[in-house]
Amino acid sequence: MIKYSLIVTTVALLLFIPNVIQVQCSQPQLNQVELLKQFPGSWKTEFSEGTTMILEFTPFGDAMMGNAKTITTDTSFNSMKYLWGYDNKNDKIIIAEIFSHTPVMEIDAGWFSSKNTFDAMLFSDITSPENALKKWKFEFKSPDLLVFTTIQNNNIVSVLEWTRIKK
Repeated sequence: MIKYSLIVTTVALLLFIPNVIQVQCSQPQLNQVELLKQFPGSWKTEFSEGTTMILEFTPFGDAMMGNAKTITTDTSFNSMKYLWGYDNKNDKIIIAEIFSHTPVMEIDAGWFSSKNTFDAMLFSDITSPENALKKWKFEFKSPDLLVFTTIQNNNIVSVLEWTRIKK
């Protein structure tokens, strides 16, 4: 009888332990499309005295499209257009960008790693993010303050604070 009880107890533990491990390891899935809704509006940053950049994010269904332009003493240069859309298969936001000064497109992939943090990198690096040449981190410090960090070769090369100027 003692052997039978020991066997039943062991089997019960073996069935229960994987469920406990899975519950401890699984994290709630972030709704990438819903979190993307933090971006729309107009955002502004100042690079240096008299040099400003404006980003405009416009909703397009559950995706976004937008413009960016750099302005120096009322002269606009280095503008770009972009599309942001959700890739259900990879659970990533795909970003396509084209710049006014070059015909080369850039394709990036991004995802919310928390409710307030959006990480991105070149799409070509998505299979090995630890070796990505360039990475970006967007941190929503508040609904109207966005900190944008650019990382190259695992070194921070710039940190810009963006203020929402229009919703």
